[in-house]
Amino acid sequence: MIETGLNGKRALVAGGASGIGRSIALALEAEGVVVAVVDRSESEVGSVRLRIQLGDEEASALAVERAERELGGLDLLVHTTAVARHEPALQLSGEAWQATFESNLDACVWTCRAAGNLLVRSGAGAILVVGSTSVYTPAPGEAAYRASKAALKAFVEVLAVELAPSSVRVNLLTPGAVETPLTAGLTANERKRLVREIPLGRQARPEELAPTALLLLSGRLSAYTTGAEFVVDGGIRLRPLRLHDRED
Repeated sequence: MIETGLNGKRALVAGGASGIGRSIALALEAEGVVVAVVDRSESEVGSVRLRIQLGDEEASALAVERAERELGGLDLLVHTTAVARHEPALQLSGEAWQATFESNLDACVWTCRAAGNLLVRSGAGAILVVGSTSVYTPAPGEAAYRASKAALKAFVEVLAVELAPSSVRVNLLTPGAVETPLTAGLTANERKRLVREIPLGRQARPEELAPTALLLLSGRLSAYTTGAEFVVDGGIRLRPLRLHDRED
């Protein structure tokens, strides 16, 4: 059995009430991590549960301050919050653009700033941000979502460079199509077309992202890994040319 060395660590999971965030929070708890979950919705996961809508500086500062106080410190940050407000670029509303960036980028930037300062002072720790393969697979109607995730990736890379001298690692976990609330609204026909684009032939389950999250958060297993992107997408970023159906 591989030991992650995470037992006894203290983690804040932003967006941990559902989907990928919830699965990562549960996996961390199984490793002996004490977890605080911050989410706009009620959470059933975490020793500390903070119902806060992230998106501005004050909300992030409050979430990190309360998590640190109630956990007795902070060693890990996982950021997964996201919304998908898909609108055609030529009909894109300011409200949809703002809501997307507040959730997908702003919330991460301000939470990483608040938590990052704590980790730098302690001289250790890890930050994991969840991105999206939308950066590699442009689709009509996803201008705001894709732009927010591309900006998120750029931010993570700079943050990794800046925090490396303090021995704080920052990495990006990039999932493809996952069975989460973000994809729950797909019609049967849309889901069929989506799955056709995935070489492994199915969407991922949220818990299938958790082992990679543990790997990247573990100072024992990934001590020399920072600024990296780990793609877990069933191959969808490859978007293979389908000359033949699977049945051929």
